[in-house]
Amino acid sequence: MFTFAFCLKFMKRGFYILVLAIVLVSCSDFQKTLKSEDTSAKFEMAEELYNTGKWSKSFRLLDQILQKYRGKPQAEKLTFMHAMCLYNMKEYYRSSYHLDKFTDIYPQSEKAEEASFLSAKGYYYNSPVYSKEQKETIEAIEKFQLFVNAHPNSQYLNEANSLVKELDFKLEKKAFEIAKQYDLIKDYKASIKSFNNFLLEFPGTTLRSEAFYYRLDAAYNLAILSVDYLKEERLNDAIGYYNALKKAYPNTTNLENATVMYNHLQEELKTIMTKS
Repeated sequence: MFTFAFCLKFMKRGFYILVLAIVLVSCSDFQKTLKSEDTSAKFEMAEELYNTGKWSKSFRLLDQILQKYRGKPQAEKLTFMHAMCLYNMKEYYRSSYHLDKFTDIYPQSEKAEEASFLSAKGYYYNSPVYSKEQKETIEAIEKFQLFVNAHPNSQYLNEANSLVKELDFKLEKKAFEIAKQYDLIKDYKASIKSFNNFLLEFPGTTLRSEAFYYRLDAAYNLAILSVDYLKEERLNDAIGYYNALKKAYPNTTNLENATVMYNHLQEELKTIMTKS
């Protein structure tokens, strides 16, 4: 006599066998279509696979037939699907290339705006962490700028601006950390110059207060360690950087440390003035 548990186990096994059979048939159909010479069958299956999110298989079929539809009404749709398969497969270098190609060939397409945005977004995804070379970050910003110029009223405008802001911050962080690193390795002149350039290049940066402080820190160390004939000028420069910090950010958490440096600078300056 069959128990309920036995029947349930049998039903589950039967279900898995059925699913496996469907998958095998599906794979068999795909392989058969892939190897066939029937272009329309490949088109039909590629579209079906695309609509169900099977990007890799759809791409393989589309890649075979795309050239055969050049100049035909279906070419626009196929070209877009081909690029989007790559995008959804996270192959962003290739997808951006093909999305750009799509907008060049079909600038009046209803998909041109989306293609242009996703191409720029592909560059965004390729942007590395701030500590690495930022070539792709700069390219992504340029791509988004071209997109915004071409589509100023786009539905994607807010997202594009948000992504550009994120990319801009990577460049800011990169420049800031380079200047800070000069300070850490005691190349104080290079640090001061780098922080001055940073503040000019990124006037609205959220790192501005920290840049003011670390510029003072570099100037303080440079002044204190200077030879006598350069010391007075450098002490005055450092005091100027302190005053700039205090004026711009009177409530900064770094002000206490900055004031300790300022007092020492004033003492050193007094000593020099007494000697002269």
